Amino acid sequence: MTPKPAGTLSWNVAEIAKALKITESDVRNYFTDGRRVSFILERRLAYEVLKGRLAPSEGAGYDLIDSNGDKWEVRSITRGGIYFSPSYMVGSGRSFKEKGFLDKLKGVKGFILSDVESFPDVPFWIVSSDQVRKWWEAGQLGTTTKVSREKILDLLR
Repeated sequence: MTPKPAGTLSWNVAEIAKALKITESDVRNYFTDGRRVSFILERRLAYEVLKGRLAPSEGAGYDLIDSNGDKWEVRSITRGGIYFSPSYMVGSGRSFKEKGFLDKLKGVKGFILSDVESFPDVPFWIVSSDQVRKWWEAGQLGTTTKVSREKILDLLR
């Protein structure tokens, strides 16, 4: 059973492949890689869902600003899972710090979680920072806020 999303973003794989002059397989590989597709997801979510805009820079500490001026983070749900800590804490040689994570929660209204594994029809959920904090305090996000795809879909139920 999959939790009910707030909405779904859909793409036409054949049209993308034709426009970019690449194979449909390459399109699927690109659009299911959270690091790559995030730039496209952010734009569609900002304009179509939030009726807002992108952050002024990649280093802003948030991804989107909605029509009310609230700040949002966009995260992709992939085979490798999802994380809620700031991106500067994720990757080789980087470490998780609870204070930085909690500061991140204070700085954004919430997260928009997109299940890119479901491409070309990508469901998304809008989750408040308060909800993420509750998951953290209940020990449901592990020790570094990185959880599996199965776990986050379960939490979204």
